[in-house]
Amino acid sequence: MTELHLWLRHEVRTTERRTPVVPDDARRLVEAGVELTVEDSPQRVFPAREYEAVGARIAPAGSWVSAPPEAVVLGLKELPDEPAQLRHRHVFFGHAYKQQPGAAQLLRRFAAGGGALLDLEYLVDDDGRRLAAFGFWAGYLGAALAVLQHRGRLTAPLLPTGKDALDEALRPAAGDEAFTALVVGALGRSGRGARAAFATAGAEPTCWDLAETGDLDRPALLAHDVMVNCVLATTPVPPFVREQDLDDPARRLRTLSDVTCDVGSPLNVLPVYDRTTEWTDPVRRLRKEPPLDLIAIDNLPSLLPRESSVDFSADLTPRLMDFGVAGPWGRCLDRFDRATRELGVAEEEFGRD
Repeated sequence: MTELHLWLRHEVRTTERRTPVVPDDARRLVEAGVELTVEDSPQRVFPAREYEAVGARIAPAGSWVSAPPEAVVLGLKELPDEPAQLRHRHVFFGHAYKQQPGAAQLLRRFAAGGGALLDLEYLVDDDGRRLAAFGFWAGYLGAALAVLQHRGRLTAPLLPTGKDALDEALRPAAGDEAFTALVVGALGRSGRGARAAFATAGAEPTCWDLAETGDLDRPALLAHDVMVNCVLATTPVPPFVREQDLDDPARRLRTLSDVTCDVGSPLNVLPVYDRTTEWTDPVRRLRKEPPLDLIAIDNLPSLLPRESSVDFSADLTPRLMDFGVAGPWGRCLDRFDRATRELGVAEEEFGRD
C-alpha cells in the first residue's frame, strides 16, 4: 500500500454519533503504516482518547480544512457550508448524484478547489454491490421506530441507545394489538434489518421486492397498518404511494417509515412529503383522518451508534487498506468525474440552477 494519510473528521450534524472507523480498526490501520489523524468530537460514540491510545494523532474539530493537501478526509454525513473550495479528496456519503437538493452546489465546491468526492454509496465491487453500508441498521431502526409509533410508545426527542434497550422496548407488551406490516425492498440489507426488527416486535411482515414492485398492487399496499420502505431506486420507477392514495377511503395504512429518504430526488418512490423528519420531531402527520404518520430520518443508524459503527468499520477498513486509484476507489472517482462533467454540460446548456 502506498503511504496514506487519513484524516477522520468531526461530524457537524449534532445528532451524528457514528464513525466510519472505530478504534480497534484504527489500530489495524496504524499498524499497517497509515498515518491517521482523528479530530476531537464531542458527540462521537468513541472518544478521541481511544484513538490516541492506538497511535492516532488528535486534532481540533474542523481542522481538516488546513490538513495537508495529500490527506484523505474521511467522514459520514454532510460537510459544513464552508470553505467554498474543497481541495482534498473526501470520503463520505455525498448524496450528490441523483439531483438531490444541494447536490450541484457541493459538486461546484469540489470543482472550484480541485478536490474529489469518493462517495461511500458508490464504493462497490465488480458486480455493483456495496462494500460498506449501514443498511441493516437503517432498516432495523426504521421498522423499530414505526412499531413504537404505531403502538403509541415513541417519544421525542429521540436519543441514541443500545440494541438491548431498544429490543426491550420493541417486544410486545400485554394489551398490544396485532398489526399488519409490509417491508418493501425486503431482500436487501435494509430490508433484512427491517424484518429482524419486526420479528423482535412479534410481527411477521409481508415482504415485497422486485417481483412485487414491478407489478405493484397498490390496494394491497394500502391495506397494511405499517409500511417500511427500504428500496434504493437507481432508475425512475412508478411511485409506491402517491398523494391521491393518502385520501383513498379504503386506506388502512397508518404508519409509513421511509428508510431510503430520497426526498427531492426524481427517483423518490414516496413523493408524498417534501422534507425529512428530525430527532427532535421524528413524526410528521400527513393526514389527520384517518391518521397517517410519516417517519423519514436520514441518519437512523446513529440511534445505535456503537453497533452500527462497529459493523461499518469492519467492512470499510480492508478497503482503506487498499486505498488507491484502481478497483472500487477508481470506480468512485470515475463516478465523481462523470457527475462533474454532467453538471458542467447542464450549466452550459441551461444556466446555473
